[in-house]
Amino acid sequence: MSRWEPRPRDSTGVAIYNYDATQQHELSLQVGDTLHILETHQGWYRGYCLRNKSKKGIFPASYIHVKETRAEGEGLEETAVPSEVPLVQELTMTLREWAIIWHKLYLSGNKTMFQHVQLMTYSLIEWRSQIISGTLPKDELKELKGKVIGKIDYGNRILGLDLVVRDGNGNVLDPDHTSTVTLYKAHQSISLGIDDRIQEEKSRVHTMESRRQSIFSTTHTYSLYINLKNFVCNIGEDAELLMSLYDPVQSEFISENYLVRWSKTGMPREIERLNKLEALFTDLSSSDLIRMRISLVCQIVRVGHMELKDGKKHTCGLRRPFGVAVMDITDMIGGRNDDEEKQHFIPFQQIAMETYIRQRQLIMSPLLTSRVIGENEPLTSVFNKVIAAKEVNHKGQGLWVSMKLLPGDIQQVHKDFPHLVDRTTAVARKMGFPEIVLPGDVRNDIYVTLVQGEFDKGKKKTPKNVEVTMGVYDEDGNRIEKAIFPGAGYEGVSEYKSVIYYQVKQPFWYETVKVAIAIEDVHLCHLRFTFRHRSSQESKDKSEKLFGMAFVKLMKPDGTTLRDGKHDLIVFKGDTKKAEDAKCYLTLAGTKGEQEERERQLGKGSQHSHTLPIIRDSFQISTLVCSTKLTQNVDLLGLLNWRSSHRSIEQILQHLMEVDGSEIVKFLQDTLDALFNIMMETSESEAYDFLLFDALVFIISLIGDIKFQHFNPVLETYISNHFSATLAYVKLAKVLNHYVSNAENAEKSELLFAALKALKYLFRFIIQSRNLYLRIYGTGQDDNEFNGSIRTLFLSFNSLMDRPLEESVKIKGAALKYLPTIVNHVMLVFDPVELSVLVTKFIQSIPDNQLVRQKLNSMCKIVESRLFRQSECRDVLLPLIIDQLSGQLDDSSSRPEHQACADLLSSTLETLDHPDIGPRQHHVQLVMERLLRKVNRTVIAMSRQSTLIGPFVACMIAILKQMEDVHYTHYINTFKTRHDIIDFLMETFIMFKDLIGKNVYPTDWMVMNMVQNRVFLRAISQFAIVLNKVFLDPANFELQLWNNYFHLAIAFLVHDSLQLENFSSEKRNKIINKYGDMRKDIGFKIKDMWNNLGAHKIKFIPEMVGPILEMTLVPEPELRRSTIPIFFDMMQCEYSVNRGIQAFENELITKLDQEVEGGRGDGQYKVLLEKILLEHCRQHKYLAVSGEAFVVLVTSLLEKLLDYRTIMHDETKEHHMSCTVNVLNFYKEKKREDIYIRYLYKLRDLHRDCENFTEAAYTLLLHAELLQWSDRPCAPHLVHRDDCPALSHRELKERLYQEIIHYFDRGKMWESAIRLSKELAAMYENEVFEYEELSHLLRQQACFYENVMQAMRPPPEYFAVGFYGQGFPSFLRNKMFVYRGKDYERYGDFRLRLATQFPNADKMSSTAPPSDSVTNSPLQHVQCFTVKPVLNLPSQFKDKPVPEQILNFYRANEVQQFQYSRPFHRGEKDPDNEFLTMWIERVTYTTVYKFPGILQWFEVKTVTVEEISPLENAIETMERTNEKISNMVQRYAWEGALPAHPLSMLLSGIVDAAVMGGSANYEKAFFSTKYIQQHPEDQEKIDILKELIALQIPLLAEGIRIHGEKATAELRPLHDWIVSCFRELKEKVQKLYGVITLPPALTDRKRSRSGSVILPYIMSSTLRRLSTVSLMSTSSTSSDSNSSRPHSNGSVLDPLVERRPLALYRPEEQLDREELDRRGSMARRKGKNLSKSQVIFESESLSKVDFAEMGPPLRPQRPKSLQFGDKRLPSLQIFAQMPQCVTLPSNRSPGQPLVQTDSVTPACPGDASTPPPTPPKSKACENGSHRDSLQVVPRLPEKTSPRPPHPPPKARHSHPGSPQRHCPAAE
Repeated sequence: MSRWEPRPRDSTGVAIYNYDATQQHELSLQVGDTLHILETHQGWYRGYCLRNKSKKGIFPASYIHVKETRAEGEGLEETAVPSEVPLVQELTMTLREWAIIWHKLYLSGNKTMFQHVQLMTYSLIEWRSQIISGTLPKDELKELKGKVIGKIDYGNRILGLDLVVRDGNGNVLDPDHTSTVTLYKAHQSISLGIDDRIQEEKSRVHTMESRRQSIFSTTHTYSLYINLKNFVCNIGEDAELLMSLYDPVQSEFISENYLVRWSKTGMPREIERLNKLEALFTDLSSSDLIRMRISLVCQIVRVGHMELKDGKKHTCGLRRPFGVAVMDITDMIGGRNDDEEKQHFIPFQQIAMETYIRQRQLIMSPLLTSRVIGENEPLTSVFNKVIAAKEVNHKGQGLWVSMKLLPGDIQQVHKDFPHLVDRTTAVARKMGFPEIVLPGDVRNDIYVTLVQGEFDKGKKKTPKNVEVTMGVYDEDGNRIEKAIFPGAGYEGVSEYKSVIYYQVKQPFWYETVKVAIAIEDVHLCHLRFTFRHRSSQESKDKSEKLFGMAFVKLMKPDGTTLRDGKHDLIVFKGDTKKAEDAKCYLTLAGTKGEQEERERQLGKGSQHSHTLPIIRDSFQISTLVCSTKLTQNVDLLGLLNWRSSHRSIEQILQHLMEVDGSEIVKFLQDTLDALFNIMMETSESEAYDFLLFDALVFIISLIGDIKFQHFNPVLETYISNHFSATLAYVKLAKVLNHYVSNAENAEKSELLFAALKALKYLFRFIIQSRNLYLRIYGTGQDDNEFNGSIRTLFLSFNSLMDRPLEESVKIKGAALKYLPTIVNHVMLVFDPVELSVLVTKFIQSIPDNQLVRQKLNSMCKIVESRLFRQSECRDVLLPLIIDQLSGQLDDSSSRPEHQACADLLSSTLETLDHPDIGPRQHHVQLVMERLLRKVNRTVIAMSRQSTLIGPFVACMIAILKQMEDVHYTHYINTFKTRHDIIDFLMETFIMFKDLIGKNVYPTDWMVMNMVQNRVFLRAISQFAIVLNKVFLDPANFELQLWNNYFHLAIAFLVHDSLQLENFSSEKRNKIINKYGDMRKDIGFKIKDMWNNLGAHKIKFIPEMVGPILEMTLVPEPELRRSTIPIFFDMMQCEYSVNRGIQAFENELITKLDQEVEGGRGDGQYKVLLEKILLEHCRQHKYLAVSGEAFVVLVTSLLEKLLDYRTIMHDETKEHHMSCTVNVLNFYKEKKREDIYIRYLYKLRDLHRDCENFTEAAYTLLLHAELLQWSDRPCAPHLVHRDDCPALSHRELKERLYQEIIHYFDRGKMWESAIRLSKELAAMYENEVFEYEELSHLLRQQACFYENVMQAMRPPPEYFAVGFYGQGFPSFLRNKMFVYRGKDYERYGDFRLRLATQFPNADKMSSTAPPSDSVTNSPLQHVQCFTVKPVLNLPSQFKDKPVPEQILNFYRANEVQQFQYSRPFHRGEKDPDNEFLTMWIERVTYTTVYKFPGILQWFEVKTVTVEEISPLENAIETMERTNEKISNMVQRYAWEGALPAHPLSMLLSGIVDAAVMGGSANYEKAFFSTKYIQQHPEDQEKIDILKELIALQIPLLAEGIRIHGEKATAELRPLHDWIVSCFRELKEKVQKLYGVITLPPALTDRKRSRSGSVILPYIMSSTLRRLSTVSLMSTSSTSSDSNSSRPHSNGSVLDPLVERRPLALYRPEEQLDREELDRRGSMARRKGKNLSKSQVIFESESLSKVDFAEMGPPLRPQRPKSLQFGDKRLPSLQIFAQMPQCVTLPSNRSPGQPLVQTDSVTPACPGDASTPPPTPPKSKACENGSHRDSLQVVPRLPEKTSPRPPHPPPKARHSHPGSPQRHCPAAE
């Protein structure tokens, strides 16, 4: 059996497929995972993924791509480093990091950034594959590397990743081998470059104009790319298209032509060029881009017959003008067209023949428009006319082109735009030089334009058809072949034939061609033009001879080329042999200008006596020479030929400085050679030394001009390779010395200034000349002479600098600027140390406070020279530099040049950090002693927003980094006294802490920040040694110094840049591998320093508790375990001194709250803190008990704070509130009023944001309770940050009360607002006597009273919610709460809100207590159902006629108990009378606080379960029925306008139910002898039930009487039926239970002072008391008996009520008919003052006896906020469809008001959403017992409704006789 074979240690692979493990020992893979392969076996690998190194497994080898890597590190620290190109490694890491961010962008929906990253990623992937392929040439690889680096840096910036710092070659810098200053400069340079790139991208997106400026701002040469897509024109013959750029404003052509030959078939003549008709118009400059207008013009020349109608016998091959096409490209040339694929149409304009125009003028001269263009018009005029025309009648004919402006010259464009431009692209150059003439750009182009001519018709009747033939010939008459180029895109031709104008005497051609001849042949060549008449008849045309000839020489006799401009040529007779003999005619003048010149010299007509005859015709051309070798300047030519020139050398040199610079740079080498040849050949004389020097300075200054800056390499090459004047140094040094020595001469000051500007190249010539001399002659006696000249020169400079500033400030500045540029060259031939001394004396010769900035900049250049890198030279220069810097950075310096100081110091430190500069320890020590503290103080004093803070901090870091341990020791020893050391350390600690707290460098400068951290860590460690040595013993202990040390060290430890857990794994590994975890280093040092304190520890308690806590909260386990014991040490210290830990405890609680709220701390910290402190406390003799209690306390607080912080990141405001209350309750118990108040206002803000104004008011009330009505000033902790701190208790409490009252008003809690108003009013009236405030308050209070009686307030519903399972946060886990619903929020709405908060929670179907499996489940389970509040009526309202509005408030407010009830049958169910066995199970929930309060939910503290017997249930049902009848009767008696329908339904339901067996059911069940015998203890209750039945008769009688008064004719049959039923019922009841009468007081009206009727609510107890006068003795005896009987809660309908329900109500509202009647009556009574929307909630939500049918004024609409899912049905018709429902009353005693009892929950079995039965019965926990009774609602006969019904509710029907339960969850 084969075994697993081990693999090499560095065997690594990358997963190329996903793999899901199918067995336990396998390893799952994701594409891109890096795996370390340990073993291999039969197609399997064994190893681990570097993402999770602890898990090893096997995986298929085919899924892995093995890479060449090397392993670094061991164990969990092991990393795999690929053995590939570093740039490829960087690309790989970048792609992985971007992929993570890319995924996050996709999830967050940031589409724009997602697509941006996608494009960048694809680019990097493509480039990476190109690099890996290894097929790129070096130059392309270098170019691609630059693109990759730019893309990575740009992407990292926009993605918020770290900046990668590189050198100039793109290599990543290693901070260990790079100076700090270099790192800073690299960071800054790269960051600025990326900023520019980002700005460029933004500009591209926003405006093309700004993009053009950003792209082309640094470019001086441009090219216009043109692609001819198609040419559409009906010609019928071959054609030539000549395209060029044209300036219509100047009427001049800008570029040469681009020629396209088009065949008559509509295709290019050369078919292979189809779709490749591309041209590049190059050499455009920025001045061309800013022209007012630029046009692309095209001249179409027809090649064929004279006229299109000519036939075969006519002459062919004639070039005839046909038309033009013009397009304005000003926008394109400005870079505002960014799409090279966009095609533009250029319309075609045809040109008419002159004969045609004349014919048209004769026929229709009045109609001839100016748009007709004649063929003989000048071409510029033709173009201008077309441009001026608004429209061109092109008839679809024209050119289709695309174009794009490209930055750069032809070479640059080839590199940057290879997809557009290749070697086949035609290049049309500008007719002129570009803005910058590039070195090596050899050009020799002569542009010749045929302008015009005038030809006599001779013997012909009509003007001639002249054709001009042009050729280039040498002096022997030989034609130069292919020297003429009609246009770019084709090779040259030997002859060029012009366009022929038909019968035109004065043709205007404006045809331009390029003549290209070898430079050495130009002086031999001339242009010859011949003229011939062309006949349209082929036979005649053959016989036509040349009638004229003209010529022009390309070079003048003086050696200059033909001048630019127009030339009028002499036309000679052309039909003679002499006209073809070059030797004959070249002796003649070719132009009229030459002829005039000769005539002036030789006399008129002398030249033509024996030569060619001149004819009367005229011919004009223009020429333009674009040559880098041919000059038209006589002065320059005189210098080049100085030996043969007739002028003197002095004149030649003087005229040289008047020559145009562009001419000189063309002949730079020849010009310099001529100058130095003159110098050498006249070396014995000094006559020309100054002129030669000035001429050389002029040329050097010319090279410094931006236009010719690219010629610097040419000059350098000349000096290095071509310069050969060995004695030039003598003359140059002598003249320069003379100029400097005589600087006071004002006439020479400009020459001296120019010489100083050229000083660098002057000394290059001097030094090169000296080297050449030494190379040839060796050293000799003249060494001293040369050295002496250098010394003399420096002495002259010293004298110059010491002169008064006003006289020569310009010269001094130039000397300081340019003198350092010669140092590197002078030290090649001069002693470096002596040179250092000379430079030092030069700097020292400058007076103090003069030219400070220039002086420092000059020294900076000296430091950057090679001179400063030599140790012996640094010994001389460094003291000078330090002296200058010290003086500038000194505090006494009035205006320090910080920028120049930073540059000089940076350069100095950068050089000192260079590896090959020799010994430097002494130099670092010198810098440290003199400058370190000054730099520190400069940093301290400098604003953090200053642009110079970065360089100075970098300098400070560089000094500290270069300091070794011995330097630190030496530096401390330099302080003379102990106080000096204290001052330095204090300054340094404060500065370090400030720099750590306020980042100087951007956060993405990771390398710079980590270098700073590492240097600070080392410095802090070194200073800690000083603290231990000098300031630890009791005599010298410095508390503040140690305190600053601890604060600095901890600030360093918790700095964001060191929190590794916040970084990606790549960045974290990179930091650990390079720098380690510096937090542990400094943390262990802090612990050691704390332990060293000994007896001094108590001095740091409690001040150091917060910083130490901050340190221990850092999520590094090892650091936590090491530092948490410091807390116990603090506890011991305080206990040993104070015998308690109160100060430590208070401080820890305060700081813990701040830190956790700030985001620190986690569950692991809580466990670790508890474990470590408990271990230490339990081992302590005295802290075992108190310490353990403290640890438990802190752990509890930490848990609450962590919950609070976790929830604060949740969007659920309710969770925020819960956690806030938990925390503030903790602080309330600990009496930490400062933190308690802070959390109160957080809770207030949360409520205010959610518009929970009532809860916000109760929250602020907690703050007000901490205050008194006194004038004592408030302690600072009592005043919230929003309030003025200088307040008394009374003022602050008054402010709070006003705000609370405002919130109560907005929350419609006017009763609470009134209570506070009264308290405030009493204070105003009796204590401060603020009557104005009192009057305002009383008016406000009156409004509150009015609102109580008139405004509509929908009662909130309450819901019991249980949260079970470990998936909930601790403040909810396995707890039950009662929630107060929002306004108009019903069960369904609340259930939806709950599902939104907990979308993953499982909805429990049972109301029973959950099992252990549920509470311990890792999931979330939610139990929710409706509960009813138990009324707790204030004592002042009991047994009094209280208005319904007041009672309604207390039914839903000031409540703390809530009930849920369900019916059940005990024993065997009686099929004939189910009431006998139906019991009610009632569950009462008591919350920890009353509602409303500071939350809209409170936890349930007790749960009690009780049972209500059937008899008690019957009593409660009858009481509510009587209340309902009584109150409706009163309402109808007092309000005559009410409709009769509700009263009809109520009365018919009761009398019908009673007759049909309603009360008979009770009699059968409870009044039988059998029941009385079995239940003798229920006799009193039976009597009460009989009394209630009897009491119903007078109430019904009064109602029937009123109904008879209101009955209409339609209702009369119903009324009669009701009367007959009632008679039967009355006779029966009075016979069995006696007669009861009611006093008239029940129907009396009471009026308020305003006259409005006040209708009290008559409760059951009141009815029974008022009915004590009875004919039956049982009535009075039973009215108040059994006071302990359970009271009714109004939730069960009377079995005597009608069998058919009368109105639809939402099942979850759980209100009985009596309750609905009561609320409906209130709405009727106030109907005139209520809006429709106010009435609806009184009627719909509170009444089963629906008053919606009373008429339109009382039919309200539901608010929009409640339209969701609210499908309420109108009364009568729809309610009949509902199933029977059981309603459950709660207990009450007869003496209690019935309004306490609206808190039952009905249930309908069979409903899918019905909550399950309540928990099993258990013993009562607290607060006594409550019982419920039950009643069944029989179905009424159906009645029709005048309105159509709404859709029925989704409820399941059951048998009318069977009870049904309703589930609140269904809503």
